[in-house]
Amino acid sequence: MTESLAELTSLVAAGGVVVLSGAGLSTESGIPDYRGPSGVARRHTPMTYQAFTTDPLARRRYWARSHLGWRLIARAAPNAGHRAVAALQTAGLVDTVITQNVDGLHQAAGSTSVIELHGRLDEVTCLDCGNATSREELDRRLREANPGFVASVAAVNPDGDVDLADEQVAAFRVVDCGICGTGMLKPDVVFFGETVPPARVARCFAAVEQARSVLVLGSSLTVMSGRRFVIRAAKRGIPVAIVNQGPTRGDGHATVCVDAPLGMVLPQVAARLAVPQASVAAAGV
Repeated sequence: MTESLAELTSLVAAGGVVVLSGAGLSTESGIPDYRGPSGVARRHTPMTYQAFTTDPLARRRYWARSHLGWRLIARAAPNAGHRAVAALQTAGLVDTVITQNVDGLHQAAGSTSVIELHGRLDEVTCLDCGNATSREELDRRLREANPGFVASVAAVNPDGDVDLADEQVAAFRVVDCGICGTGMLKPDVVFFGETVPPARVARCFAAVEQARSVLVLGSSLTVMSGRRFVIRAAKRGIPVAIVNQGPTRGDGHATVCVDAPLGMVLPQVAARLAVPQASVAAAGV
């Protein structure tokens, strides 16, 4: 690991880094991923856009589960990996952060120029009138519509919901848009089967093509949504570094791969570059 860490540090030291982060970066903040060591993909089926928009029962199930789960996401705090990325950006080494995560933890850690590829869980959009509201406001309305709705929560799922029994879901009342009165509300995130807005994708490609290197953090790159940026970088001859626990589908395009916890590796990189890190303890190798 020492040799690959040195190579990784050398790439970052050159600056012009574009970060592509995935769920593995947030696992140390208590948010599980789908495919890594804490992954729950085998037992959890994520909501699809088609089911959400066409099936009232599926929509009720989503909001009942998400009503409880998102609060755990909202309380999650940035970990050492998020803070190290922010420190590297403050030092002028990281230009743009592209994240597949919807938890807002990069911004909470102090990162700027963040492109949220799949949106944010703390924002809500009306699919009819287009009105945008905060998740806090929706939470207040759902509490009023469901007095006494409680359930024990053992763990949150990667997309911000929890597992509930059918009878608990059946008792939950969904609310419509507070502006137009009848519009369907949807979290401002890209569901499975939904297309990422083309303008957002174009911004990501532009950032990658201007980068000196692309640093993938905690993404298995299983889906094309994130892997396409690694493929574009490789085609342009832009070095790609991957830090992840376990193999990824982008390893064949990578200049260097580090298989280790991000909360350990990233602070070490920052420390080797003498980048100040507030509240980040770099572990020794």
